[in-house]
This record gives sequence, structure tokens and C-alpha cells, in this order.
Amino acid sequence: MISPTAPLPAREHLETLVGDILAEARVRGATAAEAAVSFNSALSVTVRLGEVETLEHHRQRGLGVTVYFGQSRGSASTADWRPEAVRDTVQSACAIARHTAADPYSGLADPERLAREIPDLDLYHPWALAPEEAIGRARECEAAALALDPRIGNSEGASLATQTSLVLYGNSHGFCGGYPTSRHSLSCSVIARDEAGMQRDHWHTVARAREALETPSAVGKQAARRALRRLGSRRLSTRRAPVLFAPELARGLIGHFVGAIRGGALYRKASFLLDRLGTCVFPEFVTIRERPHLPRALASAPFDSEGVATQEREVIRDGVLQGYVLDSYAARRLGMATTGNAGGTHNLIVEPGPCGHEELLGQLGTGLWVTGLLGHGINLVTGDYSRGASGFWVENGEIQYPVHEITIAGNLREMLQHIVAVGRDVDARGGIHCGSLLLERMTVAGE
Repeated sequence: MISPTAPLPAREHLETLVGDILAEARVRGATAAEAAVSFNSALSVTVRLGEVETLEHHRQRGLGVTVYFGQSRGSASTADWRPEAVRDTVQSACAIARHTAADPYSGLADPERLAREIPDLDLYHPWALAPEEAIGRARECEAAALALDPRIGNSEGASLATQTSLVLYGNSHGFCGGYPTSRHSLSCSVIARDEAGMQRDHWHTVARAREALETPSAVGKQAARRALRRLGSRRLSTRRAPVLFAPELARGLIGHFVGAIRGGALYRKASFLLDRLGTCVFPEFVTIRERPHLPRALASAPFDSEGVATQEREVIRDGVLQGYVLDSYAARRLGMATTGNAGGTHNLIVEPGPCGHEELLGQLGTGLWVTGLLGHGINLVTGDYSRGASGFWVENGEIQYPVHEITIAGNLREMLQHIVAVGRDVDARGGIHCGSLLLERMTVAGE
């Protein structure tokens, strides 16, 4: 029998390991060094048509070290925590650094920006889930979907996963910090069939704590409802029309915006938002905040992967771009200061508007409600956007019929500037919290 998720190692053990790595780097002549040590334990199961397809238990550990000889940098990593492996890994990093050209922008984060206090963000809620219970919950989820309607004729499976992690980061500025986290999820994907053909759809729930998950029955039934509503899908003729993005897809648009204001894209001049700081890139009613310290949120963090303290800020205020997404290296390249985003953003919150889903359909009038996207036709240099889509055609605020095999296209710069409304139907299942987004007009390509 596979055992439940393993307990995390003692924090003190990882702190000692980080200290040993930094000491070894110092002995070998490095002028600065940083190290991260991680441990992850996970249990996952997938059930299809009541039978177990996969049952996996992972215990993964690793360490990574980066050393600096002046401004020459070298990195190495290993999954072996033995003292001799640590020495060999540090030696490899030093050898790389000695053969690497100096980069005037490289180096550790500035010491004054490192986190002084590390708040408890309530991110660790382990679930002592036995494999038999995990299988039972996945079966319950899939069974609820299959039982909802006789037209649900097949399943792509239900999956349950639970994991816990502990990561410690330290550097030669004297910083050493880390904290445990947990993440649990349940998903289901099913296929609906009628005389016109088959349609698939899915649903999932994810949270730091098990009690915050939707029930297996609720997940299964929602997956089934989503598949059923797509039966009878048609194609559309090519046209220009208003487009309403469902919340789970709207956050993808915000994700493209984030990609365009990341430091790497900016200093490489590979962004459609180059040199737009302080200018209006959204309508005036749009405000986007970064809130890294939300308790239990999926992207919360007291410090970034360089040890820099995270802090709440406005990225967009009244439509105007207030700041970029920078780590220390990118900040130096741009002549700016790090924003504490090494490793990514931490809970971007798009301020919700007053309208719910039904009101947004009314505001859409006649247009396309997009509930599914395919492909990755996004060019962050030009902003060109083109993706396969499915959803529903709406007339006079009323859903008329489902549509599929269409493409929606536009330019992200114009799309963001021509958002008409942000819904209050916020989807918080990720690092970007966003409601539905109604866009003034896009090209819908079909027959």
C-alpha cells in the first residue's frame, strides 16, 4: 500500500543545509552566494469510469545554488542532500562562474530590500489523505457527473491531488527564510452526446485547505452541466462583434498584460507595452492591485524568490500603469528598483464592477460569450491575439445557441483599452482574481 502524504522535514534541517551551502561557497572563493532547498510531498489519483487509472505518490527534494565571483555568475542544482553532493554542486557552480563573462547587472538583491519580518499567511493546511479515500472522492466526483443526465455518455476522468511543500532560501547577505505550503485540487472532465455529436467540458476546484474545496458531487455536476450546455454547437459566419470572456478565461487576458510588463520582456524590447509607464493602458474604471499577503490565497508570499519583501501595491490605478513586474536583475537593466516579483506576481486583484453575469449578458446585447479557448496565438511583441474559441451566441441579452470551431482575433493593446465592463463574478482559483470581461468588439472568424 502507498502511504499517505509524507510529513515535511524539520525546518532546522533545511536551514542547516542552506548554511552549509553558503559556507562552502565562501570557502571556494565566491564573493556572494544564494541557495534554495526544497522538499515536496504529493499524492494524486485519477479515476476513469470508476476504475483507477493512475495512483502516484511523490517525494521530491532538491537544492540549487548560485555563486558570484564579482559579477560573474554560476548555478548548479541536485536532488542529493548528502554532504559530498553539496560540495560537488557548489564546486560545479563555482567552475561555471569562473568561465562566465561578467554581467554588470547580476548579483544578489539589495540587502535593504530583503524581508525583515515574515508574516504567517496561513498557507499550510496538510491533508492526511489515504489513497483509498482519495480514490473514493474521485469516484464520487465522476459518478455525480455521469448520473446527472443520460446524455453524459463518457468520461475523461476525475483527478484528486494533494501536496505539501517546504522551501528555504538564504543568501550571503544574512537572509534565510522559508515557510510550508499546501495545495489541494479536484477536477472532472466528461463528454456529452446527442444525435448531433459529442462535446466535452470540465470543472475544477483548488485551495490551500481541504475545507475550502467544493464537494466532489458539486464538481462532477458542474462539469456535466458545462458539457451538456455545449450540445448542438454551431459555427458562426465571420463578423465583428462584442465579446464577453468568462471569468476563468478573463484572467488569461490579464495574464498576457502581466507578461507584457515583466522586466525581461521590457529590457529585451519585446513587449507591446514598452515605455507605457504612467500612461493609460486600460479604461479609467479599471484598477488592478497586487495583494501578496492575503491569507490562504494561492499566490500569497511574504517574500519573493530573492528574499525581497513583498508589499501591496497598485499596478493599474484608474486605467494608468503604475509599475512593472521586476526582479533585481531586470530592475538594474531598466535603471529601476525591484518590485519583489522574482518568481512571479502575488495575487493580482482586478477590482470587480457592479454587474453580475445576467447583467453582463444584457450589456453584451448581441455578441459572443466565450467559455472556452484553444491554442496560443499571442504575440507579446506586437500584441496580436488570435485563438480558437467556443461559447454561446447571444442576442438581445439572451443566449441563443452554443458555438464552436471559431477563432477570435484582435490586438491586446486595443483589447485592454476597449474593455467595457468588469464583472463581479470573480474567479479566485489562481494567482489572478478577475470577473468576466466585456470587450467592445473583436473579429470572430468562422465559416
